[in-house]
Amino acid sequence: MSAAAAPLAPGTLARLDFGGVPSHGAAAHSNTGALRLRLPLVPLMDAAMHEIWHVQAAVSSGQCDAIHWARGGGWLAAALELDEAAHGGIEAATARAYAALRAFQALQPERHVLRVWNYLADINAGAGDVERYKLFCAGRSRGLGDGFVGAYPAATAIGHRDPMRGLIVYWLACAQPGMRVENPRQLSAWRYPRQYGPAAPGFARGMRLPAGTLAISGTASIVGHASLHVGDFDAQLQESLANIEALLAAADMPVGFDAHAPLKVYLRRAQDLPALRAALARRLPPTTPLQIMLGDVCRAELLVEIDGWRTP
Repeated sequence: MSAAAAPLAPGTLARLDFGGVPSHGAAAHSNTGALRLRLPLVPLMDAAMHEIWHVQAAVSSGQCDAIHWARGGGWLAAALELDEAAHGGIEAATARAYAALRAFQALQPERHVLRVWNYLADINAGAGDVERYKLFCAGRSRGLGDGFVGAYPAATAIGHRDPMRGLIVYWLACAQPGMRVENPRQLSAWRYPRQYGPAAPGFARGMRLPAGTLAISGTASIVGHASLHVGDFDAQLQESLANIEALLAAADMPVGFDAHAPLKVYLRRAQDLPALRAALARRLPPTTPLQIMLGDVCRAELLVEIDGWRTP
């Protein structure tokens, strides 16, 4: 949606804005009860674009320690932001965040975590096992313990470039379970070999929500477990789209997108924006809602990642 100044309608569970500086951390609440998130990713197309989650029910909201939440109609949106410097670095901060998520969710009627987003600074800094993304994965695994084993949610992890912001985690949970979907072109992330770090990424490639919508995890130019087309933006984009099409087929969803299937695209280099827009104009109908943002993909050699939603 592009009407940034429009009031939030009844039944708004959450509103996500991108770019800008929040006055009180990533999360806050509106006077309608909705969860408001301001995320430190710079929009490259429409700075007024934002994402809204609606439910067919009244919405209430509150705060539990660092976690802000809103619920309604059997759905729950929640978020937290931690200053990693105050918690011993990215691994320790991530462990604390995910331990808090697990403890919080254990007490909620909407106990099934279906979709998670993670944003952290300098995601590719460091080498080997001390690369920050690998430390993030290790912290997530330590904080969750066996919390997601056998029920991994869909997820995204992207690097932001705001030195003043810390680790931001937000998620969508439901009173009913979803159905995990894996991509036959890709090795399941939790089965990655040791070369990708001491703890494998704990997420599913996609998640069918109880209402039927498919939550698409962050998807890049990876086949099996290997990055393809290093240095070639156009080829990486086409491989990413092929992976999304394979995921849709695996979920028994129609291939393609429409006005009710928004996508978020994360670009490592702003210079690739014209090529991205030209390619997407050939592949997607003009009604597909797009938010294109500057963001670093979890592997340094990858230039683009896409996530989003596909309605039945």
